[in-house]
Amino acid sequence: MIKKLFSPGDVNLIYSHYDRFIIGGAQPESSLSLETIDPLKSENFLDRRELGIINVGKQGQVMVDGKSYELQYKEALYVGRGTKEVLFEKSADGQPLFYLNSAPAHKQYPTKKISQSDAHIIEAGTMKNSNQRTIRQLIVQKNVQTCQLQMGMTELQEGCVWNTMPPHVHNRRMETYFYFEVPDDESVCHFMGEPKHTRPIWLQNNQAAISPPWSIHCGAGTSNYTFIWGMAGENLDYDDMDGCKPYELR
Repeated sequence: MIKKLFSPGDVNLIYSHYDRFIIGGAQPESSLSLETIDPLKSENFLDRRELGIINVGKQGQVMVDGKSYELQYKEALYVGRGTKEVLFEKSADGQPLFYLNSAPAHKQYPTKKISQSDAHIIEAGTMKNSNQRTIRQLIVQKNVQTCQLQMGMTELQEGCVWNTMPPHVHNRRMETYFYFEVPDDESVCHFMGEPKHTRPIWLQNNQAAISPPWSIHCGAGTSNYTFIWGMAGENLDYDDMDGCKPYELR
């Protein structure tokens, strides 16, 4: 569980040994640089990595080796391996919040912005089962070339609370969930663990969870909400998953 991702004027990063995945948040007050960290043992953060960015705040800009990309709310940017400088910048319109996912990369692919209109959309679930939702695939093979990183977001319809139900595991990929648009007085119960031995944790707005490849990942909120999923591993096939029947969970 990651309780705090955003701090004014800082880039917060969490390094996981599951597929060497990094989760982070950047909250610029003016201009904020993405610096390398000691576990990477590299001169620049992206010397051997790729990066996905989704803005969950007001409009902002990301400078990638001198080129500016404007990101509106819920827009994404893929940044390829070998990039030397990444700057997060605040605009006059308010406070951007840049949610970050990064994974090791074996090849350099071009930096690319993915807007909401570029997203590959899947409608899933039903109102009857309280899980009607819109899945927006942003950083996926249909939209942009990546080495192993995938990102997107799932928006639950009003009156629906269950995400990723029925649940699944995928031993070829780990996954992270970042919950936002959670009202201040509401929470999300996120389920993890082996299908026969699940464990819940309670998350609030702008908090995240890291799920190992062997773990389920689903949740139920006290209201509807949105979450960003990020994955890395040896398989880029979004549909590669091993389903779990709800009545088999323990």
